[in-house]
Amino acid sequence: MQDWFETPAGSYLLAWEQQQFDLLVADIFGYHALQLGLPALDALAANRMSHRWLATSHPVAPGAANTRAALLSDYAALPFPEASLDLVALPHALDSHPDPHATLREVARVLVPGGRVVLSGFNPASLWGLRQRREQLCRRVGLGTPLLPQPLEFIGNWRLRDWLRLLDFEVEVAHHGCYRPLVRSEKWLGRYGWMDRVGARWWPFFGASYFLVAVKRVYGVRLLEPAWRKANTNAAATAPLVRRSGDNQARMNEGQET
Repeated sequence: MQDWFETPAGSYLLAWEQQQFDLLVADIFGYHALQLGLPALDALAANRMSHRWLATSHPVAPGAANTRAALLSDYAALPFPEASLDLVALPHALDSHPDPHATLREVARVLVPGGRVVLSGFNPASLWGLRQRREQLCRRVGLGTPLLPQPLEFIGNWRLRDWLRLLDFEVEVAHHGCYRPLVRSEKWLGRYGWMDRVGARWWPFFGASYFLVAVKRVYGVRLLEPAWRKANTNAAATAPLVRRSGDNQARMNEGQET
């Protein structure tokens, strides 16, 4: 996929996704963040966490946009302890991994409760998805030249939502983009620029790329308050005044005499 992102279509998709990652990760706070794959895109560039890593399954090529120190690791077996990361970004990591569900389970393992995952993927319900299915048929008979990176699996938005739900993730943000058709020429790609404006308004769910932001929920966890806050609360509370029964009886007798 690294070479494909240097093509006109790849550069078009990369530029749009860089803007979306910059927007979505800027206000996610914590201490530790990780990006899985795609060194051509710096998904954590706008994030302000003090510790940020890049994990790839292949060595990073010289001149990559993401110059952060890279860890060579399988996405389904990350070298991080359980509940140790606050943010994990997956730019097309699920599309290119042979076991995307195992990758998502590993992300759920390393995220802290309340941690977030930001991921992008190719939308099968798009013009690019139709082209991908056509290329699969042509490849079986040895015809045509593919325009998309190979091998590649398009994971549907709703299928991915089901996986996230099973892993106790709650989707916070979901949107699509890149509505131009998949062409080889940069000139023709530019002529279809009007489709981005029209598509975002009239057929928003048919963009070539989708984004999801999900938060890890751990139900049944009780947050403990600091000891000083509990002490102040007890001190501020007023105790009810309880009158003795003898005093009450004396007042009743005085009322009767009167």
